[in-house]
Amino acid sequence: MTSSTRPRPGTPDVVVSEELFAPVARDVELCYQTFGDPDDEPLLLVMGLGGPMTWWDPELCRMLARRGFFVIRYDNRDTGRSSRIEGRVRRSTLIRAFAGRRVRPPYTMADLAGDAFGLLDHLGIESAHVAGVSMGGMIAQTMAIEQPKRLRSLTSIMSTTGKRTVGWQHPSLLPTLIGSRGAGREAYVRASAATWKLIGSPGFPQSDEAVEKRAGETFDRGVSASGVMRQMLAVITQPNRSVRLRGVHLPTMVIHGLADRMVHVSGGRATAAAIPGAELLLIDGMGHDLPVSLFDTFVESIRRTADRAHDAG
Repeated sequence: MTSSTRPRPGTPDVVVSEELFAPVARDVELCYQTFGDPDDEPLLLVMGLGGPMTWWDPELCRMLARRGFFVIRYDNRDTGRSSRIEGRVRRSTLIRAFAGRRVRPPYTMADLAGDAFGLLDHLGIESAHVAGVSMGGMIAQTMAIEQPKRLRSLTSIMSTTGKRTVGWQHPSLLPTLIGSRGAGREAYVRASAATWKLIGSPGFPQSDEAVEKRAGETFDRGVSASGVMRQMLAVITQPNRSVRLRGVHLPTMVIHGLADRMVHVSGGRATAAAIPGAELLLIDGMGHDLPVSLFDTFVESIRRTADRAHDAG
């Protein structure tokens, strides 16, 4: 165990900031929150499609902070309390994109990566460890390709390379992904609960109460159906990063569930195969969520990957 991983005896519990705002691009302001000591190693947590920063559970963030990280979580554009972007996406456009036809998204994965760099700039952070989930993993991979010197390590969780023949969604999920949730809080909570039953971890099930509580909190912070459609189009139209990932020389951890119906495990395998020296952790019974019972595993994996950066330095 290195000094960076050693808990600090006698110190108070993790300091948590209020939700703050950072201008990161023209007409884009991100809501963010930090956990821990700013003098510790910065760790940027990037959430996935339609997910606000609160989907990074506060206890998971505290656990990471106790292991020597200054943790930063944030709402991507079109999510939570961050800026909403203009540009309507029709369901017919999504279907054409799913079919491989060329469409123009309101913004791209590179734009979302630029937002993340803008947040680091706002905080005065030159480089950080970056961990991303699902679409957040795609953003993190794009960051590693675009500005590798600004990443200390990379953790890609239940994500994929953008290659269409890997990391696919189970066909039965498509109606849920593009279907209407209905209006109002109750309809959102009901639809969200149904979705998590489809894509959650069968080996690590969450209680109905926990799922409904998270859905209610998500709705209360602000949801945007049109924003989810814009993010989805950015995902569908992303480039195949496989070749460019071969040029990424960062300590990398790839985590994927063997029961993931949202992003098939082939996406995780392809990511690890593309990045030289990447470590691949496959978890039996894990689907497309972050179960509480796996928090220790996630923390240990991110910490071990960060320590590889120290060893390389």
